[in-house]
Amino acid sequence: MSLKCRKCHQPAVVNMRQHKLALCEAHYLEWLPAQTQRTIEKYHMFTREDKILVAVSGGKDSLSVWDILLQLGYHADGLTLQLGIDEGIRYSEQSHAYIEKFIRDFYPQAVLHTVDVKAAYGAALPEIAARDDRAGERPCAVCGLIKRHEMNRLAYELGDTVLVTGHNLDDEASVLWGNLFHWQIEALVRQSPVLPADRPGLARKVKPLCRFYERDMAAYALLRGIEYVYDECPFSVNASTLRNKLTLNEMEQEQPGTKMQFYAGFLTARERGLFTLPEAEQVPLAPCARCGQPTSAHGLCAFCKLWDHR
Repeated sequence: MSLKCRKCHQPAVVNMRQHKLALCEAHYLEWLPAQTQRTIEKYHMFTREDKILVAVSGGKDSLSVWDILLQLGYHADGLTLQLGIDEGIRYSEQSHAYIEKFIRDFYPQAVLHTVDVKAAYGAALPEIAARDDRAGERPCAVCGLIKRHEMNRLAYELGDTVLVTGHNLDDEASVLWGNLFHWQIEALVRQSPVLPADRPGLARKVKPLCRFYERDMAAYALLRGIEYVYDECPFSVNASTLRNKLTLNEMEQEQPGTKMQFYAGFLTARERGLFTLPEAEQVPLAPCARCGQPTSAHGLCAFCKLWDHR
């Protein structure tokens, strides 16, 4: 027997086992933005007076969260980074094409800020990673460093009060699993739906999709008609976060709701002060001598040091 929508009793197109909730297309497209608004309010992410910058990659999550925020009436511009990681795969070029198509199809008046790393700094990601000891076989650490720096820099320079990323529940649970497995205390302290702008030069960073499963967002993009890049980054093959996701997916299959319980339980423990650092262990930050962004290093921050090897 086919499932019926809980709200209108028409045939359901989405069945969320973790919520024991089945919905038709129309009610699902209402439900997910409404739940996003609840998440925004629950964690005090931002208000309608805030100026928001959404980090957009061309994938389902980032395009969907941008779409949802604009539907909800927030002032949200987009930001995309071109890192020059094509190497014959054309990944970044395809990603940018999907972002432009999304704007044409849904929000022709939307504002998109694009940072071309090679044009701005003189080298693309593969060139930078090749001379950095952290890269190893994959440039993911260097890529993350560049993205964090440039997203924060542009948000701060544009006067945006909030930086939004499209991390979903699967992303957060996977990172949490890895941090707990290796007891990365500082990472656990910082993992949160909201990172406050608690130092000069920092933008507030928030994750409105942190309580939605990856499949929830895939269903939303499909039903909404949002086309997105399906391929993973070519450098993400064998990444530990992907292995963590496979493990958690197996657990979720056996017991629906496992990921949500895992992540929500962590947030509850965090709110109760379980994951904190003593004041004596908190690393002091000072402005980078070159870019001005807060850093724990003396002199130049890690980002600025990348370019001194040219």
